[in-house]
Amino acid sequence: MLNILIWVISLASITLMLVRPRGIPEWVWICAGALALVATGLLPLGGAAHAVGEGVDVYLFLAGMMILAELAREEGVFDWVADIAVRHARGSASRLFFWIYLSGTVVTAFLSNDATAVVLTPAVLAAVRRARVEVRPHLLACAMVANAASFLLPISNPANLVVFGSHLPPLAGWLRYMLLPSIASVVATWVCLRLLSRPALAQATAPAEEPRALTPGGRMALAGIGLAAVGLLVFSGLGIRLGAPTCAAGFIAMAMVSAKDRRAPLNAVRNVAWSVLPLVAGLFMLVEALNRAGLLRLTLASLQWLEAAPDGVGKLAGAGAAALLSNGMNNLPVGLAAGTALHELGRHGVLAHAMLIGVDLGPNLSVTGSLATILWLIALRRDQEEITAWQFLKAGAVAMPVALVLALLALR
Repeated sequence: MLNILIWVISLASITLMLVRPRGIPEWVWICAGALALVATGLLPLGGAAHAVGEGVDVYLFLAGMMILAELAREEGVFDWVADIAVRHARGSASRLFFWIYLSGTVVTAFLSNDATAVVLTPAVLAAVRRARVEVRPHLLACAMVANAASFLLPISNPANLVVFGSHLPPLAGWLRYMLLPSIASVVATWVCLRLLSRPALAQATAPAEEPRALTPGGRMALAGIGLAAVGLLVFSGLGIRLGAPTCAAGFIAMAMVSAKDRRAPLNAVRNVAWSVLPLVAGLFMLVEALNRAGLLRLTLASLQWLEAAPDGVGKLAGAGAAALLSNGMNNLPVGLAAGTALHELGRHGVLAHAMLIGVDLGPNLSVTGSLATILWLIALRRDQEEITAWQFLKAGAVAMPVALVLALLALR
């Protein structure tokens, strides 16, 4: 009976997070559910503290990435990037779509999918409005490339840290498994979105305005981001956990930018979406409670069945299940549950990477499947723009399965 109550409270919290009744922020529902479990004794205080502590590397990673992204936004780096995309479009909405998608791929790879959702999206929206073309294909490109490119590097998605934890492969090992699937995912998603948006992308863009110059503070922010990206790749290559280095990179970049613009670091810290951190901590607590209520046993049994299945069947079934569950529950709790079970079994090979592809790419089916798409929705609301769940689903129902299958075929 108690286990059933844990499932009811946890799933109700996740459902309310996805639905957002009365516009109440996502983190409120998750934290309310987590605190209710602790208050009723369904999740012991020690278990809750352990669950929150398990996420320290993720919190540090998110904090550092959000600071870097907000510094870039504050100093106009992303507006400058979007302006370059408009100029390279040379009057063609189709070319503009390509350059925006390419920008999103690079930002996702080196600054995480959350940075693409939070910061590149408003810059792209401004650029598309200046170009006077239909906004929907370009905004969908921002959201979907944020997930499609999010397993190109270990630093491209916080979910990568959640699934692998302390067993995150070094960079060389990561690329051996993930480079070809990532290329397949990025290219397949682009082709599908391009074909679905043919009428809108046949438009001509408005003449380009005066080019935007990068300010001295912007150059320092860009240099800080570049140094951070190089440093994180080095740490990843050495197999060092990425949370603390990422957070340190954010503070180093703030110090660099402050030399040219003293107000920028304070503004960046003020504008960071700090509510993401209690949201993630609450999700860790819910998954801990669900594991105690039987989720871990169920996941272990499922993984053992997948291991016994033929290679292709196991990869497809594992990644497909992770993808579908990520859309129903959000990919962070799914990734955490899968990561815990994989750690228990001591498995970190092809099946683990297939599950990660499902966790990272699966959310391209729904607007609430990942933290990145939730942040993307928040960014759109700030600018009075809307992409409905149905519009997202229509594009995702084509792009996500095609990209998932091709990525899995490329996984060796």
